[in-house]
Amino acid sequence: MCNADSDKRLRIGYFGVPGSYTHEAMLNIFGEGCDEVFSESFEDIFRLLMKEEIKYGVLPIENSSTGGISDVMDLLNKYNAYIIGEKCLRINHCLLGIPGTELEDIKEVYSHPQPLQQCKEFLESQKGWQLYNYYNSAKSVEYVRQCGSKAKAAVGSLRAAKLYGLEVIKDNINTNEHNYTRFVIISRELEVDDYADKISVVLTLPHILGSLYNVIKIIYENNLNMMKIESRPIMGKPWEYSFYIDFEGSLKDEKVKAGLGNIQSKCTEFKVLGNYKKDA
Repeated sequence: MCNADSDKRLRIGYFGVPGSYTHEAMLNIFGEGCDEVFSESFEDIFRLLMKEEIKYGVLPIENSSTGGISDVMDLLNKYNAYIIGEKCLRINHCLLGIPGTELEDIKEVYSHPQPLQQCKEFLESQKGWQLYNYYNSAKSVEYVRQCGSKAKAAVGSLRAAKLYGLEVIKDNINTNEHNYTRFVIISRELEVDDYADKISVVLTLPHILGSLYNVIKIIYENNLNMMKIESRPIMGKPWEYSFYIDFEGSLKDEKVKAGLGNIQSKCTEFKVLGNYKKDA
């Protein structure tokens, strides 16, 4: 994995705006020395990557409370992009308002649907609050600051609070206190180093009895530890699905490569999404 110190002009794209959780993940991965490019659209990051306007992109792909982010998974299948790394970040959602705001002042709460869902238990325990889906958590914080009303609050990060000048009314309002989001680094090229130990693939199977079982059997027979499997509907083909599978292994291992070849032979479509170092 390259870093900002070796290339001061390295352009990194990320979803959201400064102060978002993806921005925080990007800084954790690459540091402060990169040329940052942000977008409020998942697909725009892929488009920027394909046009070579950025070297890498950083996107959220899975949350420990609410599961996989299907839009990002689908875009990985749509575009010729690869996962070259991941970062798991503990998410501490905070209720933020203009300075001096108390809980009893609040009437409206804004954030991206994911944070609102991850804080559902706390938010729904407050009588009379109206919840509003917004572009992303950091933009919600910016919006509340611009409004300047104690009746409006946002769910966002400590970084966003400092950046936009809001006050933390209550921190760690996640329903699950062990709340993590997994972010992926995407590239136009498949990059595999000696430390890579996790493989992500997406595949489509014949619509016949036992097709998924045959793939799982190959994974088992090749001693591959499957870490995740998730299905996604195929557009235009009702009740047919693509499967996203993560398992341990390296493409530099001949046994693993042979196993992948066996899996591919059972599929109507097959794509390696990446081989990279898993983040604990």
